[in-house]
Amino acid sequence: MKLKILFIGLVLVSTNCRSQGLVKGVFSRLTFGLKAGANYSNYTNTDFATEALMGFHAGALVNFRITDNLSIQEEFLFSSQGAKMKNDLFGKENLNVYYLSVPFLIKYRTNFGLYFEAGPQTGFRIKEDTKGASFGNFAKRLDLSAAGGIGYQTKGGFGIGARYIAGLSKVGDFDISNVKTDFRTNVVQASIFYIF
Repeated sequence: MKLKILFIGLVLVSTNCRSQGLVKGVFSRLTFGLKAGANYSNYTNTDFATEALMGFHAGALVNFRITDNLSIQEEFLFSSQGAKMKNDLFGKENLNVYYLSVPFLIKYRTNFGLYFEAGPQTGFRIKEDTKGASFGNFAKRLDLSAAGGIGYQTKGGFGIGARYIAGLSKVGDFDISNVKTDFRTNVVQASIFYIF
């Protein structure tokens, strides 16, 4: 009986040590960072005339290293997107839509710091500023996109990057006769970041 209790105790201690080692191993591969930059966005596939609009993005990121060169990166960014109107449809005002953007990217970083990234992005509408519009919501609550980018990251954690985000889902959430709502957002981003 004493041997059984001793054996069970050793198994529990061994399992506890292994699980602590596993948790430490996972956390040693996690890094966190801050990111900010400029957006240059516009709508495509519209039947109303627009020009690109300057905006910004800022937030935090989490990176999980799989190998020395390959990682998964998730970001949580406050992002302003939209377009400038060129006609009277929405009162010649800028169409500003603010999102919580969450890209989930596979990132490959070379040994000298150049990196490539790609993956899906989900945007959750937080607020919109469409002063000339006399209807309810301009944009849908959810914006799905595909993102791809390139950049450079130093061994110290500082980096710069450029990314293109192609809208996959329809943006419009309004009902105006003779106006299609199936236009999409396209964004070019330039960023600086620091990973701790």
